[in-house]
Amino acid sequence: MRTLVTVGRGGTGKSSFTALMAKAFVEAGKSPILLVDADPDQNLAEMVGIDLKEAGKSTIADLVVSTFIEGGGTTVGVPPAQRLESRIWENGLYEGQQFDFLGVGTKWVEGCYCMPNNALKGALENLTKNYEYVLIDSPAGLENLNRRITSSVDDIFDILDHSKKSQDHVCRAVRIINEVDVQYKNFYIIGGYRFPDELGKQAENALKFKYLGKIATDPQLDDCVLNGESLINLPNDNPAYISVKKMLQSLNYI
Repeated sequence: MRTLVTVGRGGTGKSSFTALMAKAFVEAGKSPILLVDADPDQNLAEMVGIDLKEAGKSTIADLVVSTFIEGGGTTVGVPPAQRLESRIWENGLYEGQQFDFLGVGTKWVEGCYCMPNNALKGALENLTKNYEYVLIDSPAGLENLNRRITSSVDDIFDILDHSKKSQDHVCRAVRIINEVDVQYKNFYIIGGYRFPDELGKQAENALKFKYLGKIATDPQLDDCVLNGESLINLPNDNPAYISVKKMLQSLNYI
């Protein structure tokens, strides 16, 4: 089982990259696959053609609401995260023909986001052993790394834009990873849509991480994102998809 985490500032193309990775693994016959949307913005489900509500599934945050707020469940005794695990299996895990899916969802009350994050961490510890690949779309704020939703991963991909803040985000991500002792094998940087490819080597030298390339700018992908269409259905000759596929091939994933 391999766990791949995508991080980056908001708007750099994290969710698109994760969705295109999923498409590449599906096309290569890699299975089973679990997609995890740890970003409260909840973009990944739409990008892979999943409507959780239509499928009768809930995000983990919604399950917290129905269990402990609307349902009046107690948080005393058995840890709440453990109590949620059975509900996540039954009501939160979307099981599809090409991949399965879990979403953290939007913050359920004011204040700490710890309960849904802890529930996701507990569920992942039991779930991930059933999959060949686990692809995690991280929030821009790196909350999942800071709270160690995933304590051990294989590869981390940080998607860059053309700003200094984007490179600062890489430094912050690495600092958090080291501070909370998330174990990882490789950390890579990737150019997002707006990133000039010619700056790749410069970023690689400055940040000391391997630059895998740039996600190709593509109007067809932009239209899919704008219209809420699945990136899984992009044609196999789509430039953005080909660029991501080549990155995965360079790492011998497909």
